[in-house]
Amino acid sequence: EPIIPADVDFSDPLGPRAPAFGDRYHADYGAFEQAAHVFLGGNALPARWQGRDTFTVLETGFGLGNNFLATWAAWRADPRRSARLRFVSIEKHPLRVADLRRALASSRAPELAAQLWLSWPPLTPDLHVLPFDDGRVELLLVLGDAAQRLRELVASVDAFYLDGFAPDRNPQMWSPDVFTALSR
Repeated sequence: EPIIPADVDFSDPLGPRAPAFGDRYHADYGAFEQAAHVFLGGNALPARWQGRDTFTVLETGFGLGNNFLATWAAWRADPRRSARLRFVSIEKHPLRVADLRRALASSRAPELAAQLWLSWPPLTPDLHVLPFDDGRVELLLVLGDAAQRLRELVASVDAFYLDGFAPDRNPQMWSPDVFTALSR
């Protein structure tokens, strides 16, 4: 199936919106703050990756990439971090590179954000491997429908970031098929 890029509405001063889902990409209080509280904090990171060889995160819904950037920044800042960070993210409607660049223009991690948009892959239904920090950080960006792509994915995962808009706005992302595939 061809990939249909996300349409992003940048007119909301509190943050970009996804008109197709009638929702904002992040909370009013900020993308990095949300990532730190909900995803890093909810998974007891950075403590859980400390001293490990490799730590793998699986995210449903890459969106603007803020969860990845906040995780990468926290990993970089931790002197006891794992030797490698692998971040697997599934996205059905990825941003066009121009929209990604615009969305990340005021990122709290501008250097990392620039590396991300400069490495942004073509929007094809593939597994795109994006290495950073001399290969110690690896973003595996899986483009396509989460329920289908998760059935094809073989991975040992240490932490889950369940994202993808509110369940009432994007029920497909919160379906039994997705959770069955995640538990596998």
